[in-house]
This record gives sequence, C-alpha cells and structure tokens, in this order.
Amino acid sequence: MVTDTDLVGEEIELDSVSPTNLGTILVIEDDPRMQKVLRRIFVSEHYAVAVAGDGQTGLELFQSERPIAVVLDLILPKISGRELCQTFKSLSNETPIVVLSAISEVVDKVLLLELGADDYVTKPFSPRELTARVQAAIRRQRKPVGATLFRFADCEIDFKSMGARRNGIPVILTAHEFKLLKFFTDNIDHVLTRELLLNEVWGYNSYPTTRTVDNQILKLRQKLEPDPANPKHLLTIYGAGYKFVP
Repeated sequence: MVTDTDLVGEEIELDSVSPTNLGTILVIEDDPRMQKVLRRIFVSEHYAVAVAGDGQTGLELFQSERPIAVVLDLILPKISGRELCQTFKSLSNETPIVVLSAISEVVDKVLLLELGADDYVTKPFSPRELTARVQAAIRRQRKPVGATLFRFADCEIDFKSMGARRNGIPVILTAHEFKLLKFFTDNIDHVLTRELLLNEVWGYNSYPTTRTVDNQILKLRQKLEPDPANPKHLLTIYGAGYKFVP
C-alpha cells in the first residue's frame, strides 16, 4: 500500500523508458513524490510516462502526447481534476481515465462516473491494484468496435460522433450514457447484471450501491423510450438485471 510516508526518500530516474514501450500513460498529479512513485510503477510495466503537475499542463500533454490512459488526481492547480475529466472525454471519449485521489466519499465517485471517469482508486493504494485497474480500462477500450451508427425504433445513435436523435430531434446524452448504451447494443438480448454493468461500463469491480446503474438506465429511458414508464427496449429482468431489445 502506497502512502505519503512511503514516498519519503524515493529516488526515481525521471526519464526512464522501457525498451518495449506499450504506449504513454499521462499522470496528472501535483505532489512531486507521488509523481516519482507513479512513474516508477508504470515504467516497470513497460509504459512510457508523461507527468504533469497542474491541470493546464495536463491538458496540453493530453493533446500533444495522445496517451493510451490517464491517471488523474482531483485536486490540482489551475484546472481541477473534475473539469479535466470532462474536457478529456469531450476531446477523446475512448481514452480511459482512472482517478487517483484521497477523496473517498461516494458522492465524489458518482460525480466522476457521470463526468466519464472509467475507474476510481483511493489513496493510499496498492501499486498492483492501480496497475490492474489501468490495464483493465485499456483492455475495455481496445475491444473490437462494432458499427458506430445504430438505429432502433425511432432512435438513431452515432457512437463515433456522440450524437443521438429521436424522431429526427437531437437528444443530449452524457458521455457515460453513451458508454452504457454502447454496451447494451453490443450485447443485444443478453441479460446483464448490475454488477457486470458496473465492472464493464463504470470500471468498478465493486461499488457501494447498484442504484448507480438503475439511475442511469432511468435517465436513458426518459430520453429514448416512447413511454419511459413502460419501456420496450431497456427492459428490467426482475431478480437478474437488464436486457436491451431493439
């Protein structure tokens, strides 16, 4: 478990690069000691690492380095982690973002999920757990991509441009609503448990409440179902989970 105490006396070579580079991970963290530890962790796993000590630098590196994943602190100078998370997802929805923060309240986790974060690790953390979660987020994003344009009933969803229409009228969906809907359309007629949805869509292996899933599906029904109280497409399978029927 990595804590602030563990960081004292760390000496890391900042420009270490693995001979087998698996891609660049962008670390946005304002504590220099934590920066060194995170760099060491990911370099040891054969990733290149770009480090930013504030939100503005993080935004610039995100645009220039095109990282395969972002590890993001919440409390940062210049631009907050929450604002960065939302901005990153608007620029590149497919880039996974793993929040690493000492803030552990449920409300903050829910907020970050709604802004598009793929996972959330609380400090102090296990290096093995952090690495596993980042790699799992990368794998989820690298799954084969199906058709980007999907139509059902009177709805048309363009997953590439993140646009949605119902009866030809634009519908505003959040980044996370697009992710949830994409998972449903990739698993048509399959019964999906709340736990599976949390793990595959939100990126959490465990979560304090499955109401998060219920609330997101309720919002999708309100936006896409002709009669949200009697859904025809996003169906509840009582005692099991949910199923999408076009």
